[in-house]
Amino acid sequence: MPRSSRKMHPFEEEITSLLDNPTKYSVFCNFTPSRQSPEMSTSYNWVNTEAQLENLARLLGEEKAFGVDTEQHSFRSFLGYTALVQISTQKEDYLIDTIALHDAMGILRPVFASLSICKIFHGADNDVLWLQRDFHIYVVNMFDTAKACEVLSKPQKSLAYLLELYCGVTTDKTMQREDWRIRPLTAEMIEYARCDAHYLLSIANCLASELHSKGCDSPDGKINFFLEASRRSNMVCMQLYTKEIECPPGASSAASILSRNLQTHGLDSKKSSEVKDLVRKFCAWRDLMARMHDESLRYILSDQAIAALAVSVPKGPTEICAVIAETELSASTVNPSLTSPSPIVGAHIEELCYLIEDTTVSMDNLFTSLLGKYKDPSGLCRLSVYNYNLVSQLSLKQTNIFAFASSGEKLLRAPHKQKASRESFIKKFSCKSPVYHNCRIYASDGRLLCYCDRKKLEWYVQRDLAKLVEDNPPGIMLLFEPKGRPEDEDNEFYIQSKKNICVGCGEKSHYIRYRIIPSCYRMHFPEHLKSHRSHDIVLLCVDCHEIAHSAAEKYKRQLAQEFGIPLFVQKIVNSGDTSLITDASLSEDKLNGTGVSPLLLRTAAMALLRHGSNMPLKRREELMQIVKSYYGGRDVTPEDLERALLVGMSPHELRRLEKKKGYPQSFRAQTQNIIRNTNNKTILEDIGHDSENNHALPEQDSDDGQQDTDGIGYDGQEEDSSVSQGSASLLVGMDDSTSDSKMETLGTDDMQLSSNGTHGNGHLDEDSTTTDSSISKHAEKKISLLGHGHHGKQVVELLLAKGGEEAVNQFCQRWRHVFVEAVHPRYLPSGWNINHSGRRDFGDFSVYKPSNQEPQPAE
Repeated sequence: MPRSSRKMHPFEEEITSLLDNPTKYSVFCNFTPSRQSPEMSTSYNWVNTEAQLENLARLLGEEKAFGVDTEQHSFRSFLGYTALVQISTQKEDYLIDTIALHDAMGILRPVFASLSICKIFHGADNDVLWLQRDFHIYVVNMFDTAKACEVLSKPQKSLAYLLELYCGVTTDKTMQREDWRIRPLTAEMIEYARCDAHYLLSIANCLASELHSKGCDSPDGKINFFLEASRRSNMVCMQLYTKEIECPPGASSAASILSRNLQTHGLDSKKSSEVKDLVRKFCAWRDLMARMHDESLRYILSDQAIAALAVSVPKGPTEICAVIAETELSASTVNPSLTSPSPIVGAHIEELCYLIEDTTVSMDNLFTSLLGKYKDPSGLCRLSVYNYNLVSQLSLKQTNIFAFASSGEKLLRAPHKQKASRESFIKKFSCKSPVYHNCRIYASDGRLLCYCDRKKLEWYVQRDLAKLVEDNPPGIMLLFEPKGRPEDEDNEFYIQSKKNICVGCGEKSHYIRYRIIPSCYRMHFPEHLKSHRSHDIVLLCVDCHEIAHSAAEKYKRQLAQEFGIPLFVQKIVNSGDTSLITDASLSEDKLNGTGVSPLLLRTAAMALLRHGSNMPLKRREELMQIVKSYYGGRDVTPEDLERALLVGMSPHELRRLEKKKGYPQSFRAQTQNIIRNTNNKTILEDIGHDSENNHALPEQDSDDGQQDTDGIGYDGQEEDSSVSQGSASLLVGMDDSTSDSKMETLGTDDMQLSSNGTHGNGHLDEDSTTTDSSISKHAEKKISLLGHGHHGKQVVELLLAKGGEEAVNQFCQRWRHVFVEAVHPRYLPSGWNINHSGRRDFGDFSVYKPSNQEPQPAE
């Protein structure tokens, strides 16, 4: 989330200071090496009173470091909770009964937040969040042995591997799935819990020693591997726990079940639609029951059981229970000692029967009545205050809780045709493969430079510019020195891993790229302000995409009024072999009745070519007059109509039109001639680029095979009131994929590193597959007249003239505000910031360095 709109980490300043000044290596030298450490004794300290906890906090405050591990229980809890915390010092092992001491765990907060005490974890990503969730404990100053394994490129980084490697100890990791709520713990559980924390200090000693030695062995001793491991560990501490609130309930579970469990049933289209509706209802009911009873989803009803119920449609309580029992027994989804179906299903079996039998029931009415029933003191299951608040956030505060599904399952009550259209749109335009691969690129000193995709890594390795240092996910280390570091330029965004989910609602089943700053403006930015940037390209599901686009179009209209620059080209006239944009300030008298809107011209030409012979004489004359205005008032021929249809289209749009079925043969020579001329000389004067967020269907494919769909609505309607539905339906290829769709792809989610052929003058870039420079030199020759490009160009020129680059940065910040206010994103990558400046240093040989950019020759 942006800094201006998200809750800041309460210890951000302290953690940031540790990124460059972590715990000294000498602290780890005091730990007993693993092979020399004595075997784990039989004695340990069980802490289950507040007095014992206070004494432990005092003892820990005197330590330089201690090991920490946690055990979780999630099967009989909706959110899960920490059932045990294990702490080990050089002298003693402590097992803290967090169930008995839940309300007193705050006693340990000062110790865990201390800058002077190093907390040693293994794989702390979840532990950090769980401690925040359950006890509001924030970890400051951490050494994560899993991160050390990454830096050392260990073949494995599991704790079991490290225990066996350094300590000769074998553990049974299936113990993690034990019920850690039980008291007293069994002897096996106690031994397992102690073992994980007891050997952490010794393992840390070995890993720190290897990191230190590896750094000393590097050329000139410049690579500080220990510092990099500490930096990565402390970055984990920056995470903040947030509750994931899903609207509507169970939507993401339904999407998962539909994709994983119903592929092999061979259902026809009608049956498939019925099954999908039942799956959604069952998942929403299960979510509600889980929240009410504070149980996990899988305890209430397994995914396999939901799929089986939806396909078989059993009748009556007996058949329902039989299907559930048989499915869960065969799938081994629950603990064999537990009854199946669960007691929750037994208590609410009538509701399941109702869901199956009444296919016309409204989702809204059904679950609103259920909520009302359980709020009543005489209901079967009263809601706790905590769970009632969760449910109320999901539904009661909304007028229609199932109107829009964040998972992409929109309008469950919508007509089948609309659902089919929407599903077809998602299938066509959503990403066909993961966008973020989260492969890593390291500098020669071991510091993380950025995340990227596999294709980028292969590019460096094949050119002997880097060597492979990690396997899963892959990571490379550069063999040259890059120019600048992301953290040095306030670009922490580029050194954060990113998830393949919608940043708005967290939807995982599909997502589409969205550009926060429309390309009709961005393409006219100075090269060094727009080249290789992915900060303002995010992933959105269809629903969030539609919301963001609507807000962007509305804001464009506000900018048009603010700057006094219309969104669309007002008039163009024919001038020999070229089309010229007329000055909007000229009066009609001075134009002598010539000039016409390019959109209106195309509409008229298309109508005359298709239906001219059949339309009323008066209407034909009106349309012919529009075309004559473009040609200066002279009579027009059929060939003129064909040329008018192609006016203002970019070569890319012309190619798409040529591929359409029913495309007249007489057009082909003209379009090919226009394309050739466009590649050789400028045929358009003072034209801009169209809107990135128009509702037309771009054809340019991105690196992952996905069609870039910024600004596309699945209903295919143009939102801008200045374009009628009639004309919008005739617009072909109103896209800007010739400029940005490739160069801004998220397949390389972040920064590209290029040596420019010189190992000593590399620089940090975002994506080198294609570049803005290759576009800008010919942009005036290859851009459509049909969108917002002319408006965007004039706005950017005005900004640069009045305020320079700072005005452009402020302009970008305004667009980020629009996006945040419209979508309210809850899953933006760490480091994303409304006030992001994008300032950076380019290599001496980089084409993006302002001093290296040659002025364009006068034409």
